[in-house]
Parts: sequence; structure tokens; C-alpha cells
Amino acid sequence: LPAALPLAPTMEKLLVPLLVFSTAAKATAPCPKRCQCQNLQPSFTILCTKTGLLFVPPAIDRRTAELRLMDNFITTLRRRDFANMTNLIHLTLSRNTISQIMPLTFADLRGLHALHLDSNRLTSIQEDHLKGLVNLRHLILSNNQLSFISPRSLDDFAETIEDLDLSYNNLVDVPWGTIARLANANTVSLDHNLIEFVPEGIFSNLHKLARLDMTSNKLKKIPPDPLFSRIPVYAKSKGSPLSSLVLSFGGNPLHCNCELVWLRRLTREDDLETCASPPELMGKYFWSIKEEEFVCEPPMITHRTPKLAAPEGQSVSLKCKAVGDPEPYVRWIAPDGKLVSNTSRTTSYANGTLDISAAAPGDKGTFTCIASNAAGESTAPVELLVTPYPNLANSTNCDKEGEPGASDILIPAKSSFANDTKEQQDKGVVVAEVTASSALVRWPVQQQPPGIRMYQIQYNSSADEILVYRMIPPTSKSFLLTDLASARDYELCVLAVYSDAATSLTATRGLGCVRFTTHQEFRHCRSLHAQFLGGTMIIIIGGIIVASVLVFIFILLMKYKVYNNHHAKKAAKVNNVAQTNGSQSGSTAPSSSKLAERRESCPHEASAPSGRGKTVVELDCDKTPPS
Repeated sequence: LPAALPLAPTMEKLLVPLLVFSTAAKATAPCPKRCQCQNLQPSFTILCTKTGLLFVPPAIDRRTAELRLMDNFITTLRRRDFANMTNLIHLTLSRNTISQIMPLTFADLRGLHALHLDSNRLTSIQEDHLKGLVNLRHLILSNNQLSFISPRSLDDFAETIEDLDLSYNNLVDVPWGTIARLANANTVSLDHNLIEFVPEGIFSNLHKLARLDMTSNKLKKIPPDPLFSRIPVYAKSKGSPLSSLVLSFGGNPLHCNCELVWLRRLTREDDLETCASPPELMGKYFWSIKEEEFVCEPPMITHRTPKLAAPEGQSVSLKCKAVGDPEPYVRWIAPDGKLVSNTSRTTSYANGTLDISAAAPGDKGTFTCIASNAAGESTAPVELLVTPYPNLANSTNCDKEGEPGASDILIPAKSSFANDTKEQQDKGVVVAEVTASSALVRWPVQQQPPGIRMYQIQYNSSADEILVYRMIPPTSKSFLLTDLASARDYELCVLAVYSDAATSLTATRGLGCVRFTTHQEFRHCRSLHAQFLGGTMIIIIGGIIVASVLVFIFILLMKYKVYNNHHAKKAAKVNNVAQTNGSQSGSTAPSSSKLAERRESCPHEASAPSGRGKTVVELDCDKTPPS
């Protein structure tokens, strides 16, 4: 016994591991059919690749750390498929036919680091589809049919995600608010989608971002971002340093204007990006275009609502249309000087329309339309008259001639309509020698920017919506307008187009604006008198022609009638003579011969042209006694 006592602790040490192993073996769930299970401590892996699965196998060990179900025919993910799998770290569901994810399917996967759902048939990601993935670092959703991602669907792992792949989908918009909070993101892939807009400064907080791919979208511009100025930007990851950003934006219809100058100034190699517009830069390689060719056009208001009157409580619509490059953003300033915002009573639209559902007396006054873009801004006033109750609005307008509409002329950038007259006097643009159809415009040449290329005159009448431009050589100090209409109010502005020495770009500076009215000319009255005289002369001449034709026809008819009557009488006479001679038997031949002899004997009477003379001669010859 004393010899056996030392062996007891040794046997105990050998039996305890055996009991623990046998207990663990009995607790381990069986491996799913057609799958491979690898129990490599401390992790447990299940591989079910290309096994023809139609759904997630129910008999999966809940302690599994890595589950690979790619290349199958799974269509739906249910809540019970991954329930209580708190140890799962890597889940791969690539290349299936998944089109539906039930709510809170991944709610228990709090330890999951990587989720691969690429190459499936997902069309949307709702808010509760990815709930519970608080430690997710890699999310791959590429090669699906996604057209919508809920703004809050990525909130649970926004601070832990390192790799986000949304490429090859149908996304027009992405949850930019969440993407701006991806502080640990290293790679963001948004390529091959339908994205048209990227907010400015959206990547400024992504300090660890090393690759941003926006290839093959519908981006016309890429806004400047502080991130791009802090670190070097490259086109390819190969050969780039670790503390750099690889930016890919090829395959987009870039509009190469002044908004992309910042991108052109980046130091990076050519990645064959091209411009789609404007027409003069279409098809050119982005990095081969000079900086001075990236130009913008300041906004210009081409149409606005004329002076408008409305009764209190009636709906009113004010319109303001502007053009420019890039497209101007239009906003409105109320008569009290405050910016008009969208409320239950007022609605401002992106196309420049301002709708007031019920006009109030406080709306009376001048609204200011402001159109702005990267090249500057332009303003135009719109006057609104509100008739308070109980007066009837526009009750006397039926007897009045319509007033000319408001002008569409451009007011210089950053100028106030209230002190516009004072600025015009200070800047010295003068209109002289005004007639009914012409006016002489003069502008100062002192204190002008150097490098002037030309002057531009913009003017139009208050009665139409046509804005007229005149390009004047830089050596001119005046210009004669000869195409004006009489009795019209005009607004005219003179701008200097010059080369900015700081940016080497073409810029404009307003020299001043002026209003004038052309003289009255009674063209309508003289025109009516001329038309009256012309019509009268036409009628008189036409009457004379018709009368002449009728007289001519009457003369022809009379001649024809006289001619017919004469021949009728002559034929009757001949018939009477023949009947008289026929009454004497056997005397026809002698009478004929005697008649012939009498004619020969009276040649001078026979040659008489008149038929009446012939008759007389015949009677005289008949009176000659027979031989």
C-alpha cells in the first residue's frame, strides 16, 4: 500500500483530461451533410462550398468561428439560421441567390468581423438587416442589385468598419452621413454604380483612408476635400507610399470647368481620365488640359416674373430662371431682407420658383432673386403688390393698358437693388443722345483691371424677355445702340472681360448699370394712315381696270350687233331683188348680162368702199336708159 499511494495522483492527472475530452466530444454537434468540419482548437470551421444548399443547414455547431457557405443556391437568410452563434468571426455567403434578409438575422453575431454577401441578388439594405454587427470590420456587398441602402443601416459598425465594398450595384445615392463617420475605414469602394453627386467635405474625417474608388459612375464633378490636400494622391496603389491616398475616378462624365481646377493641380500620374464636357474639351485627357482652360461662367438671370399684383389670400408664384456654368443655385430674399425658407406657406424650388400659398400684406414689396455659382452671383428684383381685403384686386385693370413687365437684365454680382442707383452714378456709365430707336453708351476707362480683352454690354427692354449682348473691342470707350424700340424702359450694364493675373483665368467685372427710356414715336398712326392710303389706291386702280374691261366688252358687243344687223338687211334686199326678177320668164340671163355691163360702165362708183355708196351707184346705174 505505501508503494501504491504515490501512483494515485499520477492516475488522477491522466484520467481528468480523458474525461474532459470525452465530454467535449459528446457535446460537439455532428457535421452537416456534404460539409467539411475542422476542429482546430481554439476555433471550429465549417466548409459547405458547392454543395447545392437551398438554405442554411440547421445542424450547425453554435460554437463555430468560421462558416463558409459560398457557391450554393441559398435564397433567404432567417433569424434562426445564426441564432446564438456568438463565437462566429467570419461568415461567407458569396455567390448564392440571396434576395431576402429577414429582420435581425445577424442580431446575435456580436463577435463577427467579416461578412461577405457579394454576388447575390439583394436589391436593398433596410435598417434592421445588419443590426447587431457591432464589431464588423469587413463588409462586402459588391455585385448585387442594390438600389437603396437605408441611412441608418450601417450605424452599428460605423466606428469599426475598415473595408466597405459597395461596387457593381445600381446605387444612385449612398448613406453619405454614415460614410462621413467611418473613422477607421481603410478602403471604400463605390465604383461601377450610378452615383451622380458627392457632398463636399464628406471624406475629411476619414484619416485612415488609403483607397477611394469612384470609377465608372455618373459624376460630373468631384468636390474639393481637405483630405486630398493633406496627403499625396496617387492613381494606382502599386508604388505608392503607405501614407498616401489612391484615388480612382476614371470612367465618369466629368464636366471640366473651374470646379475641377483643384483636382487638376494635384500631383499624380495620368490615369487616362477624360472630359465629357464642355464641347471644346470633350474627349481630351484630363491631365493634359491646362489649368487656364478650366473656366466657369458667372450666373445670368434670363427670365423673371414681371411686376405682379394679387389679392390678399390668393396663391402667388414668382419665377426666376438663371443660366451659368456651373448651373446656378437660386434663392429668394423677402422684402424684409430675410432669406425665404420652406414653410407651410412658402416653398422654394430648385428651378428658381417661389410659391406663396396665401399672399399676406407683409409680402408686399420687392423680392430679390439671387442666382449664385462658383463664378459669382447675380440678383434681380421682383415686385409684388398685395391688395388687402375688402378691396377687389385688379378691378380697374380691364380698362388699363398692360404695364410693361419687369426687366431681365443682369444686375452685377454682390450689388444691392436698393442702392443700385447710387452705384450707377459712382461707376459712371452714361447713356446720351437718346432717340426713339438709338442711344449712345459711354463708360469710364480709368481704374479698370489690367489685361482687358473686351467689353460686354447687356441690355433689354421691360416689355420683353430677350437679353441682348454686344461684344465691344477693348479700345472702345462708347457704343451706339441702334436697335431699340420707342417708348420703352431699358436697363443696361457694361462689364469688362479681363485675364485675372492671380489665377490666369478669364474673369468679369461690372463697370456699372444704367436705366433709360427711349423717346415716343407715333409709328402706329403713320403706319395706319399709309395702309389706308395704300388700300384706297388699290381699290381705285382696280375699279378703273374693271371699268375699262367692261367698256371694251360693251364696244365689242355693239360692233358685233351692228355688223349682224347690216348683213341681215343686205341679205333681205338681195332676196327681194331675186324674187322680182324671177317673175319675168326668160329674162334672167339678159338681166344678168345687163347688170354686168352697167358695172363695167361705172367703174368709179364700184370702187367705193362704203356699202352705202355701192347701193347708190347701183341705183344710178339702174336709172340709165337702155341702149
